[in-house]
Amino acid sequence: MFIILRGAAAGYEAEHTARLFFPGADRADTFPDSGDAVAALAGEVTHMVLLRLNDTVVWRTAPAPEGDGEYALCTLLYELLCRQTGITPPWGMMTGVRPVRIIHDLRAAGIPESGIAAHFLEHFRCTPQKFQLARGIADLQRPVLEGADPMDCSVYAGIPFCPSRCSYCSFVSRTVGDKATQALVQPYVDKLCQELTAIRRTVDRCGLRVRTLYIGGGTPTSLSAAQLTQLMGHIADIFDLSALDEYTVEAGRPDCTDAEKLHILKQYGATRISINPQTFSDAVLANIGRRHTAQDIADCFAAARQEGHRNINMDLIAGLPGDTVEGFTRSLQTAISLDPENITVHTLTLKRASDLVVEHRAAAYDDVAAMLEQCGALYAAGYRPYYLYRQKGTLQNLENIGWAKPGTECLYNIYIMEEVHTILSAGAGGSTKLVVPGARRGKIQRIFNFKYPNEYIGRFEEILARKKGVEEFYETSAQTSGQL
Repeated sequence: MFIILRGAAAGYEAEHTARLFFPGADRADTFPDSGDAVAALAGEVTHMVLLRLNDTVVWRTAPAPEGDGEYALCTLLYELLCRQTGITPPWGMMTGVRPVRIIHDLRAAGIPESGIAAHFLEHFRCTPQKFQLARGIADLQRPVLEGADPMDCSVYAGIPFCPSRCSYCSFVSRTVGDKATQALVQPYVDKLCQELTAIRRTVDRCGLRVRTLYIGGGTPTSLSAAQLTQLMGHIADIFDLSALDEYTVEAGRPDCTDAEKLHILKQYGATRISINPQTFSDAVLANIGRRHTAQDIADCFAAARQEGHRNINMDLIAGLPGDTVEGFTRSLQTAISLDPENITVHTLTLKRASDLVVEHRAAAYDDVAAMLEQCGALYAAGYRPYYLYRQKGTLQNLENIGWAKPGTECLYNIYIMEEVHTILSAGAGGSTKLVVPGARRGKIQRIFNFKYPNEYIGRFEEILARKKGVEEFYETSAQTSGQL
């Protein structure tokens, strides 16, 4: 399938409207002589959309409006593709990744609840079920966001190493069993500690308050016990952990998370950890390249409880290769029976850099929506959905949802998804997101670190130089606020 776009109104939204139906389609400059293709042609007088599918060609035209020509073109395209494919995406025409943030923004703009409902149900053409889901999460998040201070921030530290690479993963992560990678780990940890020190100094100079810390990956517990102690001990030395609202460390893989490391996490102040099964099926674990069993996950969870960890998240993925609705249901029930504080349910996303896409080993499962329907059991077990996001390439245009028992919601996840305060990011591939104090969405600047560990180590002085942009950002924000 190829996507062809023409005209000023035929841009990002039109392309991704087509990808709601054909996520693996490629862009083309000209309409091909044969094969499947979809075109969106925006003229000054007339819009036209065309689909050639299985040697059948259909098209529609409509007058080009004077106002939002992009929306009119996307609507025309969406209606044609719904009709011809028989697919009605559950989130309708929505291409954005943060539906809940839209509700927050509309409320901040003074739009009544009836207008917000119309925006989702009529403008985006979401199903009532998805709108109710998003609105319920927005309601739960509301007191958290209203309690945020304009000078709050969070700090993220990334560990781009794993014991093995999962087939669905597209993150920048290297396997620690590789000799070349082993040689990078200690220098990487040393530089990461230096960058965190620089971030702490920046926090002080800008007058920021760190509300949450998050060590993610990769897999942070792929570090040795000594390296994990070095990193977390350094963080404890330079940040006031007693002033934090939350400190999360991902301990996701039981094949590298042992009792000693669980003790280190607790000893050095982590208040929330993740132990992520993805599935409790040994066969599916093997399919995705995991080198551990479902029993290993249960044993790791028990060891974490024994060490005193009282806020644990577990991730599951719907749509993994070889899984079934029955198998996913068993995994969900197993996770519920372990009684973690959070259960995050992701829908499999086919990312171009992942082995699932590169090796063409994944199918777009027809039953992934039925898997997610089983998540109603989480309500009965006392969990509530508290954050939600979407990704391009997700099977059936579905979503990822974090579920939590009341009072255990991950604040960092809410802050980063709803983009309400600055996230200062350290490590390879880190993306610092600077949010103008008190501003609505759209007032965000980013500072990127180098993507790969060897680049991060070799060009570290450039990373420190880029971080000066944080102070410049807040100086500019203060000056602008003073002028208003």
